[in-house]
Amino acid sequence: MSRKGPQSQECGSIVYPPGIKWTKQRRCVYQVLLEAKEPLSAVQIYNRVEKDESDGSFAVSTIYRILAAFEEKGMVNKTNWMGDGTLVYELNRGEHTHYAVCLDCHKRIQLPSCPFAHVQLEQETGDFTVTGHKLELYGYCSQCQKAREKKNV
Repeated sequence: MSRKGPQSQECGSIVYPPGIKWTKQRRCVYQVLLEAKEPLSAVQIYNRVEKDESDGSFAVSTIYRILAAFEEKGMVNKTNWMGDGTLVYELNRGEHTHYAVCLDCHKRIQLPSCPFAHVQLEQETGDFTVTGHKLELYGYCSQCQKAREKKNV
């Protein structure tokens, strides 16, 4: 393993953030989060890691401990889906995303931009500083909507 920068660790094409011990298990979890297209639950992360690493060195509790360490270092954002309360994690990439959630199949569709980008509450209220926000839209994806329409005919 080569060193890149004063503390960053590099493995293949991945540069791991400094400030944390990079075990094989942590690298695997980081890789899954890096490749994820949407936030994942600990169980989803476990299932993806187990598919690639079948040596039995992982347990769901290990995933939770790794995610807690990543959260403590500010590397991941933890949130819960409002629809079902599931805790999900995504890498902190310095930006945020919003989703439309299908009420039937639970598919999550990332919105292309932030609907609140133009809102300037600080200027409008003068006494409130926004530090973050969360938005989920609920409805039906095109496939589920078509299935619902067929049922109702």
